[in-house]
Amino acid sequence: MLKAIFYKLGQHPKLSLRRFFIGLGLFALSCIAIAYGYYEQAWVQLIGLGLLIPALFFAAWGYLGIFANRFSQVIATMHPDQISSYNDKPK
Repeated sequence: MLKAIFYKLGQHPKLSLRRFFIGLGLFALSCIAIAYGYYEQAWVQLIGLGLLIPALFFAAWGYLGIFANRFSQVIATMHPDQISSYNDKPK
């Protein structure tokens, strides 16, 4: 089940990278707006805080997709005998 989730999230690595960069750009804009609002106009901080939520969402979604793609590649390269040997170890 977990394997299917990783494969589903990591299907489109270019899209995940684009989402991550969108989130990173929005995060930078929100930091600039918060800093500007601290020194000049206080209402600009509210705009920066409003941008912070979608920025963190897009960055986390993109990063999760990138991670899932890399991890699914690791899962795909494991041999079946290696997988079963991990399951046979006593805990």
